[in-house]
Amino acid sequence: MKTDTQAIHEWLKQHKISEVECLVPDMTGNARGKFIPAHQFLSMGNPKLPESIMIQTVTGEYSDDHWDFVEPTDADMILKPDPATLRLVPWAREPTAQIIHDCYKRSGERHPLSTRNVLRHILDLYAAEGWQPVVAPEVEFYLVAKNTDPDYELMPPKGRSGRRESARLSYSIDAVTEFEDFVEDMYDYASEQNLQVDTLIHENGAAQMEINFLHGDAMALADQVFVFKRTVRETAHKHGMYATFMAKPMQREPGSAMHIHQSVLCAATGENIFSDKDGNHTPLFLSYIAGLQRYTPELISLYAPNVNSYRRLAPDISAPINLNWGMDNRTTAFRVPWGPPDATRVENRFPGADANPYLAIAATLASGYLGMKQGLSPTAPHQGTANEDDVAVARTLEEGLRNLHNTAELQDMFGDLFLRAYAAVKLDEFEEFNRVISSWEREHLLLQV
Repeated sequence: MKTDTQAIHEWLKQHKISEVECLVPDMTGNARGKFIPAHQFLSMGNPKLPESIMIQTVTGEYSDDHWDFVEPTDADMILKPDPATLRLVPWAREPTAQIIHDCYKRSGERHPLSTRNVLRHILDLYAAEGWQPVVAPEVEFYLVAKNTDPDYELMPPKGRSGRRESARLSYSIDAVTEFEDFVEDMYDYASEQNLQVDTLIHENGAAQMEINFLHGDAMALADQVFVFKRTVRETAHKHGMYATFMAKPMQREPGSAMHIHQSVLCAATGENIFSDKDGNHTPLFLSYIAGLQRYTPELISLYAPNVNSYRRLAPDISAPINLNWGMDNRTTAFRVPWGPPDATRVENRFPGADANPYLAIAATLASGYLGMKQGLSPTAPHQGTANEDDVAVARTLEEGLRNLHNTAELQDMFGDLFLRAYAAVKLDEFEEFNRVISSWEREHLLLQV
């Protein structure tokens, strides 16, 4: 049997690869790493990266107490390539490969600050119970005109008609064909990278799209979302536009989400444990939903990781603000779609498109896991419009982070070091944002208070 190293080397030679992108998802879910010539990658040992890259803010800064989370010597992490993530880079000029790496300490243990390792630990807990999670993300994004000055508001790009969208065009076929060249290239790039993308729709916002992924293994889908976001940005650049996964990029347009459909199979039989032989919801399914209701307030900062995220999670906007669940009810946070019993699942509608896919999937699976292990009971399914009820989750990043250390079980699952580091990084971002005086403050407070 071939070793992982042999399989990788053969693949690189088969595709005549000249360069390898060694990728590591950082705290925000963006790619960090190294470009390595293929001949060097083939002959060298495992590459290394300083562990401090795992605790940088989105602006590239470090929190004041970052040495509490990494070695003061800024030691290296050992990177080990995951052969399941080996893909071509279809937009590169020369034959280039990309491969996601797992991070380890010199002692050989998984590095606790790696978001991929956080998800892997949650999946290990499921495996120990004989359970196999299945997820299917739905990722929304906007195409916007190029904008190099952050003081100017974003606007939709011009389509092939030469016009910008100005109306609500949900599910419009013609609105998608305005960007037909972009869509075709995006699908081609996705196919070349073996991304299991399914349907594309036009969402409610101007030049807002949603792509659905086929359901599958949780780690594989987190990897695919990670790669897909890079792919969409690169495709947009090719066509003279930007693509943004900000949760709320424009004041008058709806936010962008990353809804996560999820079910759990019995690993031994492949049967969906959320439905019994008569097609009824099982106690485990109801407990899973109860876990989502119980632990979301504490984990909201993993679904909404940026200061901008909370502009989406607001009353009177098409995003959840409380913990209701319901049958095929898109106004609830946790929607149970109609379908055949073996497809019984719940859709978590809290995560924003800006969320790190590894952390968002880890958070939702951890919540459901604890719900099942603790035998929790959910509220009654909500009837009617759920977003008319009171707000039940944090409205700012700072408030969400204050809830992150409330439960010992979650600290054990995510690791106390990781949760403290995550909170430190995100609080630093919040404070940096909080120092910026907005145009609203100058307009309404300058001469009136």
